[in-house]
Amino acid sequence: MNTQAVHYELVPPHLVIKAMRDSGYKNAAYALAELIDNAVQAGARTVQLLCLETEKMVNGQKRRQVEEIAVLDDGCGMDANVLRMALQFGNGTRLEDRSGIGRFGMGLPNSSISQCQRVDVWSWQHGTDQALHTYLDIALIEKRQQVEVPEPKVTQLPSKWCQMGGHFDRTGTLVVWSRLDRCAWKTARAVIENSELLIGRIYRRFLAEGRVRIRMARFSSPDFQAAVEDRDAQINDPMYTLVPSSCPEPYSETPMFMPHGEKPELTFHVDLPDGSRHPVVVRFAYAREEARTGLNPGSLPHGRHAARNIGVSIVRADRELELCRAFEIGYEPTERWWGVEVEFPPALDDIFGVANNKQSARFFTDAAGIDIERLLKEETKKKTVHELADEWKAAGDPLAHHIPVIHHIKSNLSVIRSTLRDQTKNSRSRRTRHDAPNSAEAIGTAAVRKRKEAGHAGVSDQGEALPESERIQAVEEALLEQGLSREAAHDYAVSTISSDLKYRFVSSHLDSPSFFSVRPQGGILLITLNTSHPAYKHLIELLEDQDGSEQSTNEQDGLDLLDLSEDALRKRAAELNDRLVNTWRGLKLLLAAWARYEDEQPDGARRMSAQDSRTDWGRVARDFLLNE
Repeated sequence: MNTQAVHYELVPPHLVIKAMRDSGYKNAAYALAELIDNAVQAGARTVQLLCLETEKMVNGQKRRQVEEIAVLDDGCGMDANVLRMALQFGNGTRLEDRSGIGRFGMGLPNSSISQCQRVDVWSWQHGTDQALHTYLDIALIEKRQQVEVPEPKVTQLPSKWCQMGGHFDRTGTLVVWSRLDRCAWKTARAVIENSELLIGRIYRRFLAEGRVRIRMARFSSPDFQAAVEDRDAQINDPMYTLVPSSCPEPYSETPMFMPHGEKPELTFHVDLPDGSRHPVVVRFAYAREEARTGLNPGSLPHGRHAARNIGVSIVRADRELELCRAFEIGYEPTERWWGVEVEFPPALDDIFGVANNKQSARFFTDAAGIDIERLLKEETKKKTVHELADEWKAAGDPLAHHIPVIHHIKSNLSVIRSTLRDQTKNSRSRRTRHDAPNSAEAIGTAAVRKRKEAGHAGVSDQGEALPESERIQAVEEALLEQGLSREAAHDYAVSTISSDLKYRFVSSHLDSPSFFSVRPQGGILLITLNTSHPAYKHLIELLEDQDGSEQSTNEQDGLDLLDLSEDALRKRAAELNDRLVNTWRGLKLLLAAWARYEDEQPDGARRMSAQDSRTDWGRVARDFLLNE
């Protein structure tokens, strides 16, 4: 009988190492971010991403391919014990430290073997001549020739990295990946270009505040003296409020987005079982109107840049985890024009479900898929969002804490999307001649003059006596409050007052059941069409494209199906287009008539009654349209 002892290791290193190489890093940039995390946590002021490329024969042709990748930092360095721990899977000096961006003890070894077969680490605390070196080698581990992290030894830094890294501080760390068998990007240029946008986004807070500089450079062998490409990572802010940034001109130095609403930031609080309370901060921003001018702003360089930053940015300890796209509405081009940021501290890692590779917050993402409105409507007894969340907490559901946050985000995104649609509508309206003799504004103005001659006075008429400059300023300020850009508001105000018009129509989200609002300002009547009212979608959107004299392409397309001659088609299309233009003008005149009726009511009960009637009618109309 064989009495030789058999060891059943709980985790056989030579077998598990293969599985651990598939640790879920999305690409090399995310893996490199783990190394940058370590550097930042070590107090580094400068981190360098260095790529070495060599010439190889590929399919009979000489091509340059990335041979090694290194991350060099000027952080505090590691002694022998810490260095060995840093290369152990699941070990580290910050496992219980929830004050910074580290903690999980998996970053250096996991990220490294996800991309390469060998990782070498040098670290020094008293100058590079005292640098300690150790390594992990997949081939040796699989052969059971490396069963533990080798004891660090004082070793001279390779000269090529000394040349590429430039000046070395008295303390620091150098991590080198070689035998890059799992890096999808085969050239050094691809590594840098694909990493730049992500690194600039993940560490945007650190870059913006000058806490760290991240250099990215590639070199070709055998000459390591001069970099083929050398630049610093730029800020990539998905909220587009931090500048300077990597966003193309004209928004590299000027914010492309602006904060949303009077309260663009809201703080929620999470109470943990240990009695501690921690904040979750949500921020909103959306594109300035001038960023969306032109026929297809999404095709412009800044529009294409924004298309790469779609989603809700999840930020932990000033470091972004991911862009969560669970809130995105299919493939909708306007989705690129808003930004949402959710920030929380490491103390809430368990609540958010933060993965040890710091690429996701799965509980938050899962909660984003919940149809909260449907749940509230299905309840036999109506509940508030917070009451629903409390029920889930009582049931021990890990998603409960996210219910109020998710509801807040979805509600605000609904408003932001309406605002973005308003920008499009008002931009189109700016291209329309409202001072034409046959426009609704001009016809309505003529009708008001006749009423004034007949002795009917309106509250707005008093503003006509003001100097023109004051009238323009008053109208401009009112339009700014409706969400128009400064440029659009000024153009609207000038064209309205200089043309001596009595009316101006705009589209905007109104926090009211009214179909439209009426506001006397600067001697005119500003009529705002409520884009949130169902009548807007059912009626206005179908008509406002016809606010001009050009033939509708859609009508022409529909008539192609008819058995008519080409001349008959043109004539019929023109007739239909005229009908639509007249219908839209007629609707605007009806609204203009109501506005004048309301304007002529004296201050007091009669005026308030007219305003209440407009609101009540809008509420009834909303209910009718929602039940169709």
